[in-house]
Amino acid sequence: MSKNHRGSGIRSLPSHGRGTCAICKKDSIKVLYEQSVDGQTIKICKYCNAALKNKAKAAKPEAAAEAPAAE
Repeated sequence: MSKNHRGSGIRSLPSHGRGTCAICKKDSIKVLYEQSVDGQTIKICKYCNAALKNKAKAAKPEAAAEAPAAE
């Protein structure tokens, strides 16, 4: 399994990949994940990345449950 978000993979990035998260506004945190939000590509921390994925995952079963009922 690759480890792209730590060690030698981030040494070439400015400030070793650290900055301010565009969603939670935490400072000096690794912002290594690119997400498209409102048509813009922003860099976010791993906590916000996981929160967005969990939010999308939670919304997906509800949509799937509605589809068979509509038929």
